[in-house]
Amino acid sequence: MDPGSQDPVEYMHNGNIATVSAQYSYLQSPLALVLETNTGLEQATALQDVVHGYWKTLPRETRPRLYVHGLSLGAWSSMHATNMFRLLDDPIDGAFWAGPPFPSNFWNYVQNQRAPGSSWVLPEIGDGSLIRYASHTASASEALSEWGEMRIVFLQYSSDPVVFYDPASVWRAPPWMRDPPAADMSEHFIFMPIVTQFQLALDMALSFGAPPGHGHAYYAQDYIEPWVQVTAPEGWVDNDTTRLKAHCDVGFQLGCANDLR
Repeated sequence: MDPGSQDPVEYMHNGNIATVSAQYSYLQSPLALVLETNTGLEQATALQDVVHGYWKTLPRETRPRLYVHGLSLGAWSSMHATNMFRLLDDPIDGAFWAGPPFPSNFWNYVQNQRAPGSSWVLPEIGDGSLIRYASHTASASEALSEWGEMRIVFLQYSSDPVVFYDPASVWRAPPWMRDPPAADMSEHFIFMPIVTQFQLALDMALSFGAPPGHGHAYYAQDYIEPWVQVTAPEGWVDNDTTRLKAHCDVGFQLGCANDLR
């Protein structure tokens, strides 16, 4: 569990939140990705089946809103468990996925539905009423249309190799290298067969050591606005977002909301 993600949303809703989670491995994330790939996917599916199955039995008028959330491998597992066909008759209220790893099937599907002219690292999907993207430079608040009944947000940093690693880069440039460089990427980074593959693999191995807000180091400030978009806290205004972000700076990301209680 990432306190930088949980604390802000708990504060926004005055603690009126029940979070259900499960640990699926004792291994570090890179090892779990390679050695226990299916374990997290299967466990997340079983967990969501139980929670969603019980939630569906509650009266629609009084039951709590239901959201799914995950970071990195948790995002991948959570997406795998969120079977849209199973949700058609009684959908969840939304989802917020941060740092989705590159093998995530649902993420790859959505990425490839981007509107022509939008970037690979921050795509636009349809009219924005169902799916939006956030990063350290975007809040997911702008779209052609208002939100629909279900709200889905992806938070991904343009410099995150866990998200944008591409196995095919051994022989061709990844999609994001065909776009103009993002704000935190070097304009001097060019594609070279085999060499680029090695560079991206090395970046992925070192991505957790990047400064907060870059690489795979997701931190509290960038969770706040997406959570606002996904969960629409009652009575929440822009000034509340500004005030909360001021308390969740780079050096105080753990328990960032505690000072405001």
